[in-house]
Amino acid sequence: MILCTSRSLPEKFAIFLLSAQCQSRSRDLFSKMADELRFDGRVVLVTGAGGGLGKEYALAFASRGASVVVNDLGGDAKGGGKNSAAADKVVEEIRSRGGKAVADYNSVEDGDKVVQTALDAFGRIDVLINNAGILRDRSFGRTSDVDWDLVHRVHLRGAFKVTRAAWPHMRKQKYGKIIMTSSTSGVLGNFGQANYSAAKMGLIGLSNTLSIEGTKYNVLSNAIVPTAASRLTEGILPPDVFEALKPEYIAPFVVYLCHESCLETGGVFEMAGGWGAQLRWHESAGAMLRKGGVTVTPEMVRDNWTKITDWSGPVKEKTREENMTDLMTKIEEANATVPESKSLSMKEKTKQHKIAESSYTYEAKDVILYALGVGVTVQEDSSHLKFLYEGGDDFSTLPTFGVIPAQVYCSKIPSISWTSVTLELLNKCYDYQILILTFDISFQQQVLQFIRFD
Repeated sequence: MILCTSRSLPEKFAIFLLSAQCQSRSRDLFSKMADELRFDGRVVLVTGAGGGLGKEYALAFASRGASVVVNDLGGDAKGGGKNSAAADKVVEEIRSRGGKAVADYNSVEDGDKVVQTALDAFGRIDVLINNAGILRDRSFGRTSDVDWDLVHRVHLRGAFKVTRAAWPHMRKQKYGKIIMTSSTSGVLGNFGQANYSAAKMGLIGLSNTLSIEGTKYNVLSNAIVPTAASRLTEGILPPDVFEALKPEYIAPFVVYLCHESCLETGGVFEMAGGWGAQLRWHESAGAMLRKGGVTVTPEMVRDNWTKITDWSGPVKEKTREENMTDLMTKIEEANATVPESKSLSMKEKTKQHKIAESSYTYEAKDVILYALGVGVTVQEDSSHLKFLYEGGDDFSTLPTFGVIPAQVYCSKIPSISWTSVTLELLNKCYDYQILILTFDISFQQQVLQFIRFD
């Protein structure tokens, strides 16, 4: 077959090259789109999203396919007033760009209502950005109860209320991303912001704990320390610095932390003007003063203060996973320096220590409340009903209920220097359970052994 054309060879060659370039650019475009961090099908809730950082977060997530709940009470920077215009404008902007968004005008103190807006509009919640905040700056001596309480109610209590409302939904779906917004004022302190800095540091602690409790449910939590131009920093930062710290420079970091491909949790991340870094706790080598069996005195602390605060030696990162292990290592090293003449054997110390007898009584309601507290529910086959209904013929106590009297007993044991003791609690529960509890005062070992008689 002969293809007839009126174009010259150079023209056809030019068309061929143009076609090849278009195909190459198309491949690059599709490759870029495939690599883009998308949030299609995800629901993102941003508090305080009527302006500043919150607005940039909402726009960024919506541009990547997320359904966004724009929460903003519409109050002023000091927490006064209420106006729906701020949230409405952001929602309108998102929708004008083809995105999906709804507005929520509730206070973050009404966390249940805020989250319910997401559930009513989109049926789920995947990402929560706790961003709402106000300022009531005063030097510490002039800070009133209202100044303190209102800042904490919005920043710390507000984040708690909204997160608590979202928590069960994230756990149930085995997925969730939570961001707590801290501040350099919280990490480093700042004149005139005692109320604000205390609340902001509290958010880091809250995020750290959520990261521990949420890991097994794939609910990840991180804290951010952003420095950005906003209504809260306007007038505080010089104009040129204010311009360099645009909120849109922070949004990319938050978007990544909330993407399903990011596995970070329990972290604290600082960011400003397109720069980002991770913050961590570190400790100096320090000094163990309790050596050779001596008693530590304030004078010894004074004389060794230079060693205690010396950062010239090895510096170790402080992690919760290694904290207790490191502490026990230091204590064991100190104990190893005690002369044998001053140190009784473990067996001798155990013989010398007298443990008074103790009794513990409980009722059916105590057993039921304990079972409910540890998560026992009625299964389809009613197999767990025996732990919740005292009227049943097979009403039973969970074997682990034995830790309750053990805790009560342990609280009565005075502070002692020896490290291990074995306590046997023989408690016949409903004629067939006996509990033997072995515990270690140094927290190095806890063993529960159950013996059942049929």
